[in-house]
Amino acid sequence: METIFYFENGLTADWRIGGRSAFDWNELEETLGVRLTARDRQLTIAGADDACARAEKFFTELVNLHAMRKRELDRQDIEQLVKAYKRNEEGDLSKLFAGRIKVGKGKREVLPRSKNQLNYLQALREKDVIFGVGPAGTGKTYLAMAVAVSELLAGNVSRIVLTRPAREAGENLGFLPGSLEEKIMPYLRPLYDALYDMLDFNEASSLIERNVIEVAPLAFMRGRTLNNAFIILDEAQNTTEDQMLMFLTRLGFNSRCVITGDPSQSDLTRNERSGLVHAVKTLNNIREIGIIEFSTRDVVRHALLEKIIHAYTADRN
Repeated sequence: METIFYFENGLTADWRIGGRSAFDWNELEETLGVRLTARDRQLTIAGADDACARAEKFFTELVNLHAMRKRELDRQDIEQLVKAYKRNEEGDLSKLFAGRIKVGKGKREVLPRSKNQLNYLQALREKDVIFGVGPAGTGKTYLAMAVAVSELLAGNVSRIVLTRPAREAGENLGFLPGSLEEKIMPYLRPLYDALYDMLDFNEASSLIERNVIEVAPLAFMRGRTLNNAFIILDEAQNTTEDQMLMFLTRLGFNSRCVITGDPSQSDLTRNERSGLVHAVKTLNNIREIGIIEFSTRDVVRHALLEKIIHAYTADRN
């Protein structure tokens, strides 16, 4: 079978992003099981009837999503569409793009980019305590940060508290040079990076100065009760069981807390059990707690990252 697809809404078959074709034609042909020939606004699709119908559905979805967005689709959007079709998740695409999170003025909206991320986003909006567990690059912390910023700007919480254990790669605070603030900074930098992605630098700095957004090591949480706050604990695989219990009991009225981490990246000693692993196992039957487990299928950073993670996982096994 051979069919012709005509691009609409300002798109063409040779559509380019950043000077490069928006499509990896070889990957698209492999994913969709068809042969594609592009020229101007016209795309010729050749292959089996069902494969041609699926390919036409893909490009129709692409055009519709492009029209729905307030900005141009980017390469990451295109990669997400292709991934969804590889996994036969195309029916969830409109839900993914409708699940946008509004952050700071002038900043692009944040979107869930897999079915699992969509489930995570729903949990972030509905549950009081949420665990996001899985490998790097799956958006665990980034989505949590986006929802936190959105809730703060909407006036639903009065502050954001971002924390992580200051214990990585065999080092501790005493090992590092400088003042306490200088010692802490390397551990908290990833949280600042995500924050500045979602808020104007001056606005974020002002909120931090006024303690509306607080970024601090986990040890600083002891003895506090956090009301009307959105609290995020990052790198939770590096907490002990006692530290995790301490953190969870900081939750006050009208507050939510999100715990993210990757159990395979723990820097605890062999004699210490991860508070993250223990908490997920212990709390999984409590209805008010959401636990979302990610896999390499949910990796949304550079496409090469998923292959790197797979290779290391295979080597360790």
